[in-house]
Amino acid sequence: MKVMKSRRKVGIVGYGAYVPRYRLPGTQISRMWDAQAACNPPAKEKAVPGLDEDVATMSLEAARNALKRASIEPSLIRAVWVGSESHPYAVKPTSTIVAEAIGSVPYTLAADWQFACKAGTEALQAALGFVGSEMADYALALGTDTAQGRPRDALEYTAGAGGAAFLVGPAEQSLAVIEGSTSYVTDTPDFWRRQHEHYPSHAGRFTGEPGYFRHVLAAAKEVMEGLERSPSDYRHVVFHQPNVKFPLKAGRELGFTREQLEAGLLVNDIGNTYAGAAMLGLTSVLDVARPGDRVLMVSFGSGAGSDAFDLLVTDAITERRGRALATSDYILRRHELDYATYARHRNKIRME
Repeated sequence: MKVMKSRRKVGIVGYGAYVPRYRLPGTQISRMWDAQAACNPPAKEKAVPGLDEDVATMSLEAARNALKRASIEPSLIRAVWVGSESHPYAVKPTSTIVAEAIGSVPYTLAADWQFACKAGTEALQAALGFVGSEMADYALALGTDTAQGRPRDALEYTAGAGGAAFLVGPAEQSLAVIEGSTSYVTDTPDFWRRQHEHYPSHAGRFTGEPGYFRHVLAAAKEVMEGLERSPSDYRHVVFHQPNVKFPLKAGRELGFTREQLEAGLLVNDIGNTYAGAAMLGLTSVLDVARPGDRVLMVSFGSGAGSDAFDLLVTDAITERRGRALATSDYILRRHELDYATYARHRNKIRME
């Protein structure tokens, strides 16, 4: 069996989300680069960070929300791991900034994780092992990214910003117990960014197959078969969301309904938040889930790989989720930008 289970049962003790308030409508991008698509852009809009926001500041906001829900002393957190593909420093960890700001230093591990869009769930897998082995009682895993997309590229429509944080701890303290997980990776070069390049590149013909669908479907099937689950066992399902179509197609192929995907499907409102996409979708699900609900989350990272998690929501969810802002609160809190202001915010106007 390829499903992973820790020796000590563990789960999510606290969770938190953050989405910037700024939004760029898809019609603004179409108006600038593709007038024919102006009436029907690929996505409604995307979240854009402000001039003073980056992966460190957004990770901190999500981490603070997770701590509010968990109500534990930050000094008890023995690992702070930040997954992203847009860290503010090439050499200087984001994780130490977050750990210092929330009060987890100095006796903690701190590291930045990199695996494209599944960097956050890669950190979550490590946190499950760290806490499950009883090396620590608590570990914090984050997935956060800023909007990256070359002007006039298809990615510009969906490359959004935001992040999520999950505090992993013992099952008896958890609001959602993680009953099993699996990872599926191959060397599939569908998306990359070399050092010193400002924007990522992608091999469009590999994006769906053999990239997204091969990995997402394999990881989802493996965790369901390993735990003897069927699609009807899950109340909610969350897939990585590079666009609107991919998660819906993956769901159909696995036997899930649109209703099962609805609560975690955020890409049309805030774009693809890369390392935070699946994790941010899970925070939205936890905001509405009921005790006893079973949840499947499957991430995808270009390069390529997927992580799949089976979660069972506990009675603790009812009281804890009200301690911090819901993901929907951040989505509804919006300020619309025009393309010129967006270009300034994202440093697309390069004065060199």
